[in-house]
Amino acid sequence: MSAPIGKAMAALGGLTARRPRWRMDGKVVVITGAGSGIGRELAREAARRGARLALSDVDVDGLAETVGLVEAESSVEVHSDRLDVTEQAAVAEYAGRVVDQFGVVNLVVNNAGIAFTGSVEQSGYKDIARVMDVDYWGVVHGTKEFLPHLIASGDGHIVNISSIFAILSVPTQNAYNAAKAAVQQFTESLRMEMLAAGHPVEVTCVHPGGIRTAVARSAGAAEGLDSATFATIFDAKFARTEASTAARVILDGVERRRARVLVGPDAYVIDALVRLFPSGYQKGTVAVSRHFGVI
Repeated sequence: MSAPIGKAMAALGGLTARRPRWRMDGKVVVITGAGSGIGRELAREAARRGARLALSDVDVDGLAETVGLVEAESSVEVHSDRLDVTEQAAVAEYAGRVVDQFGVVNLVVNNAGIAFTGSVEQSGYKDIARVMDVDYWGVVHGTKEFLPHLIASGDGHIVNISSIFAILSVPTQNAYNAAKAAVQQFTESLRMEMLAAGHPVEVTCVHPGGIRTAVARSAGAAEGLDSATFATIFDAKFARTEASTAARVILDGVERRRARVLVGPDAYVIDALVRLFPSGYQKGTVAVSRHFGVI
């Protein structure tokens, strides 16, 4: 073995060596989009694991319900705020308040997200921009504003919620597909940067498959379209994993320091399908979409 190859193998071994689990007990965990769905279940599961919580959402009623559930089920410290993740200044101010409240931040889960149904032809610029603002820029804001605090903690972890739609695109979800693919690439780049800099921050990208949440039912739609059709089909045919199960899988992945977490059996099947048929899957997806009346 040549010297350069030997050095490369040694470096890889150092990066992949088994390390102790990242324990959540007593850690400060920040979760955006905590008012419903995966965000709510992440809050409940993190509380069961002994984490102190900073929860946020634009839906103050849903957020209050989440806080009530957490407080009824555990005695952990909970801090909650209304937060619009599209507003960089608001996220910066929020990060400061969380640090003032807890003194440290250990884990940030950028979970807030929305969806929109419409072809590229049908979707307006503002519709695509809105999805990108929440699903991508919300992740960027949460990452950049909390990253210095995570580094300062000496034991930080950031989790960005992408989607299986970052791996397999589907028609009429172009904005969502694009935003989640951007989250994936942004997150993987961040992980490499943390490794290269030697910063004490783990980075995880999460790809949920079909999860039983309200994201499809609450999605917007292009003029003349009814997003309820897509939502009904998605919920009936594809949303097979409960949000509580997704939360456990995600936090298990965090504690195991996984770079990538697939959630749900369908996520594993889709990931394998796209690897085997990187362009051929698209014709099949069109056929399935037509069969279910999505297009």
